[in-house]
Amino acid sequence: MSHYHQLYTAEDTAVVFIDHQPQMTFGVANIDRATLINNVTLLAKVAKEFNVPAVLTAVETESFSGYIWPQLLDVFPGQPIVERTSMNSWDDAGFRAAIEATGKKNILMTGLWTEVCVTWPTIEMIGAGYNIYVVEDCCGATSPAAHEAAMSRMVQAGATRVTTIPALLEWQRDWKNRDHYNNLMGILKEQGGAYGVGVEYAYTMVHKAAQSAQVPQVVTGGLKH
Repeated sequence: MSHYHQLYTAEDTAVVFIDHQPQMTFGVANIDRATLINNVTLLAKVAKEFNVPAVLTAVETESFSGYIWPQLLDVFPGQPIVERTSMNSWDDAGFRAAIEATGKKNILMTGLWTEVCVTWPTIEMIGAGYNIYVVEDCCGATSPAAHEAAMSRMVQAGATRVTTIPALLEWQRDWKNRDHYNNLMGILKEQGGAYGVGVEYAYTMVHKAAQSAQVPQVVTGGLKH
């Protein structure tokens, strides 16, 4: 069966984070950069929760691009970073070895910039037999036009477009599966944006659960319903 007609699972995927570095971030113009950082960190935290292998790679760190965002490094403390010189990660033997070591053929791809360092390895990895899912709101490009052109080129090559929330929910799949449920909800409440706020509301107002705040709000006075 074609991968287009199947959902991936936490057991058959790996996630790649390419060049989430300061110098590359400065040039991002297709997405709010604070949102981008939040999305990447959210995806990384949920990947770790579901034991999805992650490959982190950086280009010319100390000569040009700077160190990977601390928000991402802190999710995978001490994990080796694949350091490259090529803009195309797939040119790098260390990167290819890291991908092969995951043993996965379904790869969630994220990175900076969409039009170069995401597009080029995506095209060649598809040619090498991998199924690539580009998490596009975890990718940054130098303009909206550059991002859309890059996404179009990758789709023409056989990639699949996804975004952060549905990408991570595909690992959960069924709410009856409780192994990761509580931790997933905790991550979403913290970094899931409007969805996370909705989860917090449902927990506290509908299900009367405790507030997530370390020091909960105490209401005095006001209207009582």
